[in-house]
Amino acid sequence: MTQEQQEQWDSVDDYFTTLLAPADETLTTALRDSDTAGLPRIAVAPNQGKLLHLLAQIQGARRILEIGTLGGYSTIWLARALPTDGRLITLEHNPAHADVARANIARAGLDKIVEIRVGPALDSLTVLGAEHEAHAERAARPEPFDLVFIDADKVNNAHYLEWALELTRPGSLIILDNVVRGGAVTDATSTDPAILGTRSALELIAEHPRLTGTAVQTVGTKGYDGFALARVLA
Repeated sequence: MTQEQQEQWDSVDDYFTTLLAPADETLTTALRDSDTAGLPRIAVAPNQGKLLHLLAQIQGARRILEIGTLGGYSTIWLARALPTDGRLITLEHNPAHADVARANIARAGLDKIVEIRVGPALDSLTVLGAEHEAHAERAARPEPFDLVFIDADKVNNAHYLEWALELTRPGSLIILDNVVRGGAVTDATSTDPAILGTRSALELIAEHPRLTGTAVQTVGTKGYDGFALARVLA
C-alpha cells in the first residue's frame, strides 16, 4: 500500500460516508470519547457500520450477539437496527473499554436493549451456552441469535465461530471481521496467531455442513482488509 493509494481510499470512503452514512452527534461522540479514553482506533469505519446496520435490518434481526465491544461504536449501529423489544448482547474483555461503551450506549438511548458482559469472550460464551441449556431443560429456551458479529481477538476466531453456531438458528447470519489482514491471510506458512486463527475460521466456514459463506476484500480508511459472511443452514 502506497501513500497515494491510501489517500485515494480515504477520499472514496469520505465520499461514500458523507453521502450515504453521514455522522450524527451520538456516533461522533462515541468515537471522540473512545479516543479520549485511549482506546485503540480499530472501530469499524462509518460506512462499514452502516453496512452492519443494513445487514441486521435485512436479516430482520431481533436478537444480536456481538463478540468484541470496544467503545460501542459498532454496537450502536447494530442496536439501532433492532425493534423496540429486540436484544443485543455484546462481549468485551477489557473492563475499561466496557465502561466507555456503556456510557456511549446509554447516551444513544440503547441501554435498555443492549447488555454488555465483561470478561474473556470464551468464558462469557460458555455462560451463554449454559443459560440456553438451563432454559431448554425448563422448555423455555431463549430465542437464538439472528445475527452474530465477531470482531475480537483473531486468535480465537474459530472458537467464536463454533459458539456462534451453537447459539444461532437455521437462517442466522454470522459476520467475521478483519479476515484479510493486509493480504497475509494467504500465507499458509505463517506462524502469526491472528493469521492462524483467521484461516481456521475460514476453513471452518468452508468445511462445516451447517455453514455456507464467502469472504470479501475491502480497502478504505481502515486500509486493506475484508470480512466473511456465513449463513447457518438447517
